[in-house]
Amino acid sequence: MTEHSSRQYQLDLEAIRSRVLQMGGLVEKQYHDAMTCFRTLNVAEAERIIAADIEVNQMEVALDDACTHLIVKRQPAANDLRTVMATIKVITDLERVGDEATKIARAAHAIHQRGLAPIAHEEVVRVMAASAGKQLHDALDAFARLDQKQATRLIVADEEIDHEYRSVVRTAITFMMEDPRTISSALDTIWVAKAIERIGDHAKNIAEYVVYIVEGKDIRHTDYAISQQGNG
Repeated sequence: MTEHSSRQYQLDLEAIRSRVLQMGGLVEKQYHDAMTCFRTLNVAEAERIIAADIEVNQMEVALDDACTHLIVKRQPAANDLRTVMATIKVITDLERVGDEATKIARAAHAIHQRGLAPIAHEEVVRVMAASAGKQLHDALDAFARLDQKQATRLIVADEEIDHEYRSVVRTAITFMMEDPRTISSALDTIWVAKAIERIGDHAKNIAEYVVYIVEGKDIRHTDYAISQQGNG
């Protein structure tokens, strides 16, 4: 790659990264709006969030296409190709966050429409929802700055969200056992908790891709974060 083409490659890549972060901001808002909708059970808002997922899907397709064109046109060397491939994976995870936010909005819609005995649905997932929201925000920040240390901390923190998910399930089961009329809304709450837990997983994936870009190590399914924590 000549100096000119290398410089142009970097410009093209930065333009893609900027659009990925724009997509990240969109799905982050989609998630927060979905959690607000889950608290208020606003049917009109739920329908708006569900419809808005089309925009996220369109962004995924456009960005995947831009990344493919960049590879074909610039033919990046190994290190640069690694960055593009990791960016494609980040795009996929962001699209899936949008899907999970849509599931949350659908659950809010279902609870409202049934009009059955509710449980304290929003309160049950409140702590977990805040943890996943912070995890997503910080993962996007780590990707924006290619901050490997922050990414490592996020990978470790995902276990806390998993713990909170198990706690939500136990609480919902207690509601169902104490009052069978709450079964439908308790099941919807578990469904939402699972969507939140998956959003935490996608944020963790993004953090792992940051480490891959910076270090060239594929740390998925390894104890990398724990070992780094021990070294710190």
